[in-house]
Order: sequence, then C-alpha cells, then structure tokens
Amino acid sequence: MPRRGPGRLHGFLVIDKPAGWTSHDVVGRVRRLTGERKVGHAGTLDPAATGVLPVGLGLATRSLEFLAGSSKTYLAEFTFGVRTDSYDIDGTVQSVRTTEGIDETSLRRALGTVRGTQQQIPPMYSAIKIDGRRLYELAREGSVIERSPRAIEIHEIELIDWRPPVASVCIDCSKGTYIRSIAHDLGELFGCGAFLSNLVRIRTGPFTIADAWTLRELAELELVDEWESVAVHPDAALEGLAGLVLGEEEADAWSFGRSIRADEGGPEWVRVYDERGAWLGIGQHDGASQQWRPHKVVVEAA
Repeated sequence: MPRRGPGRLHGFLVIDKPAGWTSHDVVGRVRRLTGERKVGHAGTLDPAATGVLPVGLGLATRSLEFLAGSSKTYLAEFTFGVRTDSYDIDGTVQSVRTTEGIDETSLRRALGTVRGTQQQIPPMYSAIKIDGRRLYELAREGSVIERSPRAIEIHEIELIDWRPPVASVCIDCSKGTYIRSIAHDLGELFGCGAFLSNLVRIRTGPFTIADAWTLRELAELELVDEWESVAVHPDAALEGLAGLVLGEEEADAWSFGRSIRADEGGPEWVRVYDERGAWLGIGQHDGASQQWRPHKVVVEAA
C-alpha cells in the first residue's frame, strides 16, 4: 500500500495529463495539491498529448529512473496528405497532397515495416540538447542540425481505424520512441506526407489509463486523508525486477549502505525487502565480488 509519514506522502499518482499542459505543469499542480516538495514525473508528454503521466512523491522518486526506461503504449492519429515542420499538429504546414491510393491494405502493409528494432532519427522539434541548446530552439530559428539516430523498438503497431485521411493506430514501443517521427516516416513512404494529429498515452510500464486520475478529480479529494485509496506504492515502478528478501541482520547492514552476499549469477537489479515486507531499496549485482550492492537505500515511512 502507499505510505504516509508525518507530513509526508509517499507513492505514485497516475495522472491523466490534460491537453495543453506540460509535464512540468502537472508536477507543479501536484505539489500544490499535496503540499509535498519532493515530486517528479516519469516519461515526458508533449503539451498537446494526453494520457498516462506517473508522478512520484517522496520515496517513489527513488524509483523514477526505472519507470522512465519502461515501455509505453499509445493511441495515435496520423493525418495523411499534410506535412508539418514539427511532424505534429502544432507545426507549420509545409505541403498538402492527395491521399489517393492509400487504403487499409496498404496501410497495414506499411505499418508492418515499422515493427521491430530500428534506428530512429529524432525530430528537430524535440527537447534533445546539442551544445547546450534544445533542438526545438534551433528549429524555431530556422536551423537544421544533423541528429544521430537512436535505437528504439516497436513491439506492436496495429491499425485500429482508417477514415481517410486519418489513421488511428495503437503502438507499443520502447522508451525514447518519437511517435510523430513514425507518422512523418509513414507519410514519406506514401509520398504524400503525414503528421501526428492526436496522441494519448494509455500505458507507462505497469501503469495504465484505467489507473489514472484527472487533476480535477484529485482537486476534489482530501488527498492526505484518502492517500492510500488514491496513490500506488513507491515500489510499483519496479514490478519487473526480481525481489530479494533480507533477514534481520542483513536488513540492518543494508540500511547502513553495506553490500549483501549474493549467489553466483542472477539478475542485474533487484528490489529489496525485509522479512516484514517493508521496501528497503534497489540492489545491483556485482559479479566480481558476488554481492548485492545498494543502489538506492530507503526507509519506509510508517
């Protein structure tokens, strides 16, 4: 269960981010609603996008790095026949072409070419920094900078609906995937252009849109009193890791940042608990010394 300490809230709030808000805006709103200062999010969403944005408070911020690396699922709308400079609905229209010849069969065939591991070139309108400046800042000045491709993986991509010129697509992908780049690349494949006209994230790691609260709903609750029915335990982001349970002496040693003897082999990362089930942190396997080294040590709030 989520934990509460004196004046402290620990856990994840799964937010259904509204359109027009930045991820930073959502974090600021959660700070004001809860009175907590230690708040962070995992997996930035563009302002125009909506959907799942996990926000960690207190101890949950210790596991945000693992959630940020999780796979994600999106419902996207690709509008064909139009190119924009940003590859999405916020950009300036560069060209308009006919979509004649595109049908469900050709779309499904084209989506099939997108599946799998590949190298994706980030769009110019992205938050990546080059020489200390965001790419979107340079793009707004009219500059085009060579970008290095990044390895991504499209686990699944499925056509949900085709109502010309708009294709509704479900995409399950690795971290770092730019959905608007997929829209752009498909448009180039057909020769008519395409842009991302709507995006809803329906899953980040273990958190789904079914878990999500709107900011308006949260504002109507007494969050401190209802915390355990609203928030998710701080270790929820680690559900994909194996668990390690420590005896009393080992747990005491761990709490002081000492390594624990490990069996040969095993996974690289584990979530660590004591015999009462209290979460103690995250361990990393050191093959040279055959030990579990503390990566994050936490003390659960009662």
